[in-house]
Amino acid sequence: MASEQEIRDALSSVLVPQAARSVTDLNLVRSIQVGDGKVKVTLASTALSDGAKEWVASHARSAIEGMPGVKEASLDFVEAAPQEINRIRHSVAVMSGKGGVGKSLVTALLAIALNRQGHKVGILDADITGPSIPKMFGINSHPGGSPSGILPVQSESGVSVMSINLLLPAEDEAVIWRGPLIAKAIQQFWQEVLWGELDCLMVDLPPGTADAPLTVMQSIPLSGVVIALTPQDLTAMVVRKAVKMAKTMNIPVLGVVENMSYFVVPETDKRIEIFGKSRGAEMAEVAGAPLLGQLPLDPELARLCDEGCIERYASEAFDGLARSFVDTLMNGKGQT
Repeated sequence: MASEQEIRDALSSVLVPQAARSVTDLNLVRSIQVGDGKVKVTLASTALSDGAKEWVASHARSAIEGMPGVKEASLDFVEAAPQEINRIRHSVAVMSGKGGVGKSLVTALLAIALNRQGHKVGILDADITGPSIPKMFGINSHPGGSPSGILPVQSESGVSVMSINLLLPAEDEAVIWRGPLIAKAIQQFWQEVLWGELDCLMVDLPPGTADAPLTVMQSIPLSGVVIALTPQDLTAMVVRKAVKMAKTMNIPVLGVVENMSYFVVPETDKRIEIFGKSRGAEMAEVAGAPLLGQLPLDPELARLCDEGCIERYASEAFDGLARSFVDTLMNGKGQT
């Protein structure tokens, strides 16, 4: 007779329609009872439409009935809120004191870094009025779900993404909302989206220290923040603001990432600091956290973002950033 773990393993092959993730990845399996050749499985119906429930039930029974010693398989559904189902190990917000520093780019690259190392990753795009995550990942489909929850959209490599742009009729539709509505949308993305089991949820914050970043820091149990910056004199002031906000909210600063740090001339491999001398090490000291990496101005990266193919990006600088971030996050090296 198959064991409970063997049955759970079999259920890992049952994908949820529109989610492209299994019932086990989404943590929908509530209980498994085994005895006398009979198997009874209880799944949460969270975010599943009637059609999706029928599909999942049929394929789950088929997966179980084909196992040794199983004479009868039954399956039931129970209601549960997404927050009861979600199991998120780490939540990391990427913030900046000002706009235009490449915060969303850094968010995307850090998520890709984790994904490439086999971790289950999601991105919550909290930049409600300026969402760019879906564009970089080439995602234009709408989220699925039901009245009980929302299913995030999967990227090409399997990163779960939820963004306001995925709910709009067109990607260039403006979101003209006041602070309370923006805050409510962010809370819904956290509370009503079925993220399932994730090793890390990356949160792309809007710039500054106003309502939206505050809502995230108060609503989501963050493991830490990563601060994105560029090498300009103005950086010092805005980084200090971001650091002070994180510390006021008792959230660790995991590290800083300097974007647009330099440009490499293709013909000579010479580095040119277009925006001035690097401030990365200095700002890392201000933040009391490590300098995770310095990203160059890379035309190839810009091209891939424009084409929605950021997941195909590879470079020596990105590899270094990836190693530093994953090591810092998984080994708890962030500082408060």
